[in-house]
Amino acid sequence: MKLRIKLVKSAIGRSESQKKTLKALGLKKLNQSATKKDTPSIRGMISKVSHLVEVEEVSD
Repeated sequence: MKLRIKLVKSAIGRSESQKKTLKALGLKKLNQSATKKDTPSIRGMISKVSHLVEVEEVSD
C-alpha cells in the first residue's frame, strides 16, 4: 500500500519542525504531490502536518 500526500496549505508562518517534516516528505510547493510507502514513520510525519496536507491511499 502506498500513500499519495498533497500539500494543500502553505508552510509560511509554520514552525521550523513542520517545515522540515514537509521537506522530508518531499513537499516543497503548494499542490505538489508525493507518493510514499505506508509505514509507521511516514504516518507519524503525516499526523504532524495533517492540517497542511491531504492523504489518499493508492494501491501498488
